[in-house]
Formats: sequence, structure tokens, C-alpha cells
Amino acid sequence: MNIDFASQLAEVSAQEWDALVGEDDPFVEHAFLLALENSGSVGRGTGWQPMHVLARDGGRLVAALPLYVKQHSYGEYVFDFGWAQAALRAGIRYYPKLVAMVPFTPATGRRFLIAPGVDEATAVRALLDGALRALEKTRASTIHLHFMNPHEAELVRADGRFLPRSSTQFHWKNQGYTTFDDHLATFRSVVRKEVKKERRRVAEAGIEVEAIEGSQLTAEHWSALSGFYFDTCNAHGSGPYLTPEFFDVISKTHAQRVIAMIARHEGRIVAGTLNFEKGRHLYGRYWGSVERHDSLHFELCYHRLIERAIARGCSRFEAGAQGMHKLRRGLLPTEIHNACYVADPRLRAAVADFLEREAENVQYELAELKHHGPSHRVE
Repeated sequence: MNIDFASQLAEVSAQEWDALVGEDDPFVEHAFLLALENSGSVGRGTGWQPMHVLARDGGRLVAALPLYVKQHSYGEYVFDFGWAQAALRAGIRYYPKLVAMVPFTPATGRRFLIAPGVDEATAVRALLDGALRALEKTRASTIHLHFMNPHEAELVRADGRFLPRSSTQFHWKNQGYTTFDDHLATFRSVVRKEVKKERRRVAEAGIEVEAIEGSQLTAEHWSALSGFYFDTCNAHGSGPYLTPEFFDVISKTHAQRVIAMIARHEGRIVAGTLNFEKGRHLYGRYWGSVERHDSLHFELCYHRLIERAIARGCSRFEAGAQGMHKLRRGLLPTEIHNACYVADPRLRAAVADFLEREAENVQYELAELKHHGPSHRVE
């Protein structure tokens, strides 16, 4: 395989890129990644510079790795700020670094995009070789692979050059439910009653919620969803990663993957979520509101989306990073698979020691959280 790099995804045709992406991940599709670039959400001045790894065989694109040169550690949701500080104290330059993930998107998916029929182990090794070449070209300190699916994590572990790293999220998995009530039936009584009260409060407040697929979203809807995103960022004191142009681009190029939950009160749009779905996977992404209504966040971000996932026969629903409150709404603790390569041997030794202890803590946390799920009594 011949390795090359693309400094912008426009250098690769959508047809050859999307032939690699598989059936369940909307975020690695050409349209989504290109929307990030064309909207100015990544690229010059953002600290996320595309350097996608391309593997070709006889001129045909057979594998790819979305890769970015980073000048900071924001927007990743797998934290290494302590590593950067330790490197600074030791006189080791930490930035730039390389990150393989979908920017600002803490969703499990494919990182190693491989054409059907191509040997996976060979392709993964070639792409990792390419990432290491990118590290040399940019004089980066580290390479981070974030939010890999479990199969990819095993392939990277077998390669042996990257250190495995685990973290935790809360995911919903379909256990063969046919209705939302089937899902609730697995909860113990007190938690089941809490969820029903949450849903009842929204209905009694006169809130009307509608699920609208992307092709049916109007300019009013898109304007509201964009505004919700920026209002939420401001409310949490964090600068927005996405630009206003991103929502405009997505509405034109990637709307077929969008599902929005729109809440109206007395005819006005008062809250909404922008979500993405493909195949059997559903992903909650951006939420916001202009009015406070009890339990509306839970209704739009969890209950309605789980209801949709069941109706559509989805196997998994992810609702983003963090959030212990997700546990009592049926999203259970799940191990997230990451990996890293550290060039400097001094920093690598320190990171390896940290990751060993962190992995123990993650496994302990996963075991403890399972005892506090909606279907188990708290001991």
C-alpha cells in the first residue's frame, strides 16, 4: 500500500471515501467531515489541521484514517492536559500532537476506514505506519486514537506499538425491546415511576414534541437548532467549537443523517436536539432551550430518542460524553477504547505507568456503576 496525506478532504472524492466508511457511522462520512472543514470549524486558526492518512493500492483508495494536527487538547473528551503539563515541567515539547477522531464528536465509531475485501490487519498496520510518518513530518509528540470500536481496539493492540487507554461513557443498547414500556419494564419500580413522572410533567406543561427528519427541517428549525447550540455553549461558559456556517452546510449536504426533536410551547419552538442516525446506530449530539420546563431535557435527549431507537430497531443509542444522570434513564456504563503513541521515551514511560493505574480505576468504576443502574438495587 502506498501512503499519502490529504490536508483537506476535498482532495478525496466523496465516492471513494464513502466506499470505506461502513453502515453505522454518520460522522466519518465525507459530507460530515467536509462540512467541518468548509464551515471553518476545523482548519486554519482552530488548532485542528487536517492531515488525513490515505492508503492506496494500484491507485485505488483502500483505507483511510481521519487525522488532525492539534495545537491544544480541547474538543477531544479524552483528557491529556496533565500529560502536557508534565511534559512542560520536564522540558519536553508536547504540541503539536496528532489526533485520530471526528472533531468535537465523542461518539464510538470507525477510525480505520477500510474497503471491503481488504485484509484488516494489513490495512491497520499501513495506516498506523502513515500516522507515525505524519508524526515525523510534523515533529509531533504523540498520536491519539479516540473512540475506536472494540474490534479496532483489538487490531491496534495486536499491532503492539500503541498504548491502550480506556475511558467510560453511558450507552443504551437494545435488548430486543418492541416498545418503550418494554424498556421501562426492566427498571426497578422506583426508577420506573420517576421516568414516567418526568414524561408526564412535559405533557402536562403543554409541550408538544415532534421528531423531524432532516429533509423535512425548515429554515425556522435550522435557525432554532443553531441558536440552541450557541446558547448552550454560552450558558456553560465554553466557547463553541462549531461555526454558524456548519449548520448551514449540514442542512444542505448531510441532512439525510439528521433527526431533530423539536419542542413547542404555545406554538413557539422552545427547545430542540440535533441528532444523527445511520444504519442501526443513533447518536444524540446538540441540545438547547429558551424556556425552562421541568424534565424537558430528559424527554428530548433520552426518552424520545430511546423511543425512536426502539421503533426503528436500532441496536445502540449514544448520548455523548459524561452525565451520571443518564444512568437512571437506561443508559448504562460502557468502556470506551482509545490508544496513544508517545515518541519521547521519558514521557512514554510516565504515560504507560499512568495508563496502567487509570485502567484499573476505569474497570473499578464500570463495576461499581453497574450496581447503581436502573435495574439493580443500590447496596
